[in-house]
Amino acid sequence: MQNLVKEYIEKILDTSVVLEKPKDISFGHYATPVAFSLAKELKKSPMVIADELASRFSESEIFEKVEAVKGFVNFKLSSKFLEKLVNDALLNRDNFAKQEAKSEKILLEYVSANPTGPLHIGHARGAIAGDSLARVGKYLGYDITTEYYINDAGAQMDLLGLSVSLAAKDFIFKEDVLYPDTYYRGEYLIDIANIVIKKFGKEIIYDESKYKDIALFAKDLVMEIIIKDLKDLGIEFDNFVSEKSLYSSWDSTKEILEKNGSLYEKDDKIYLKSTQYGDDSDRVVVRDNGIPTYLAGDIIYHKNKFDRPFDKYINIWGADHHGYIPRVKAAIEFLGNDSSKLEVILSQMVQLLKGGEPYKMSKRAGNVILMSEITEEIGSDALRFIFLTRKSDTHLEFDIDMLKNQDSSNPIFYINYAHARINQLFVKSGITFEDIIDTSFLNLNQDGLNLVYESLLLESILSEAFTKRDMQKITEYLYSLASSVHKFYNEHKIIGSDEQNVYLKVLSIAALSINTGLSLLGIKAKEIM
Repeated sequence: MQNLVKEYIEKILDTSVVLEKPKDISFGHYATPVAFSLAKELKKSPMVIADELASRFSESEIFEKVEAVKGFVNFKLSSKFLEKLVNDALLNRDNFAKQEAKSEKILLEYVSANPTGPLHIGHARGAIAGDSLARVGKYLGYDITTEYYINDAGAQMDLLGLSVSLAAKDFIFKEDVLYPDTYYRGEYLIDIANIVIKKFGKEIIYDESKYKDIALFAKDLVMEIIIKDLKDLGIEFDNFVSEKSLYSSWDSTKEILEKNGSLYEKDDKIYLKSTQYGDDSDRVVVRDNGIPTYLAGDIIYHKNKFDRPFDKYINIWGADHHGYIPRVKAAIEFLGNDSSKLEVILSQMVQLLKGGEPYKMSKRAGNVILMSEITEEIGSDALRFIFLTRKSDTHLEFDIDMLKNQDSSNPIFYINYAHARINQLFVKSGITFEDIIDTSFLNLNQDGLNLVYESLLLESILSEAFTKRDMQKITEYLYSLASSVHKFYNEHKIIGSDEQNVYLKVLSIAALSINTGLSLLGIKAKEIM
């Protein structure tokens, strides 16, 4: 809708314009301050220019009224134009608020948790943000590939093998075990240990030389857990890339860095000159024992990414990776690529409460709150929605008991109730879609027109949310639209009234907007509650 209006205004005025939405809808649906930007060029006051511009729209089927107000040009959409947009939407539901395919190709990497244990609640935030961003972007026509980077190399993998062995000795063989300061915990290790023993025999548990073999086997089992937990949240990936598989490219990658003069040796270590690109210190890429560091793995991976034909690379990382950005971007530049093509979104921590108190960890999780636990307790829809009510780079605290409430304090219930309420109005009235599609908006009251206008804003909301990487704009919009639906329902008699059919048509477009918006957040709108 907004794009159509903008294109029409620019055609009439023969100049580009910025459209704003007045806070008070009584002033109009849109306004432009273009007269102010033209004042210097035309050597006239903005008020005079605004009057002249408004007069050019004296005959327009799109607008009911165009007027100049204090230098702004305000536009009120006509009921005929709104009716046409609603008809197009209701007759082409699958394409509502969708945009044409774009040429930009995007590689979106997110989650990428170590395959050493099930995903915890912190991982869930990045997972939900990434999946929703991909859904919205694809709907808007972007060519997006999603990717999970499996961190299956390094010391954490050795520690996984040791942790499986310790779990077997402690919980299966009932031995006294001395645990090191750092090891992985949780019942999943006992399950893995039982599978390891069944497949390889109990002797492998006591053979330290086999810990790497145990780790490699356990990694695949952990990845099965991770993939299942993600699928339970409605999240699936196009690609999985193994860090371990990339290390065969380290020598060739290192050679490029050396030729570009980006490495130097000191104290038997090899450093990347990352300070040249804003890092606070140069970083070690090869230890004094000759083993590449974790950063080296990321350098190889980003070379692998940039070797593939994408226009944009988006990474969603945890908040603790903030200092990691400049060193990775430095490596990208040293490899001869444009680091501005890499965008990093940081996902902040999550604080869970239950009944106002910190959520207690269970023995299943070890020392974390498992994502799967919360999914089981409140459902994937509630978890997805609440995680999208704040921008990823801000802290989030929520009480899971609130998400069980059957009232407006629970936002996903409130929105679903609006959608189900509309559906049930059709059921109770016996009216079908075919009965209302040809109903005219000619005599529709202002409340109805306002609800139609709000329902048609979805496309611009989606565009803004994707451009700003802020799914919160969608959740806020859906809550506001649901509130408008409930208000309209409470203030107007619908079933059996003279306006029954036109009101049902108004509510149909609201329901379509709610359904479409929720689906792009990975949530299925409820038909009955």
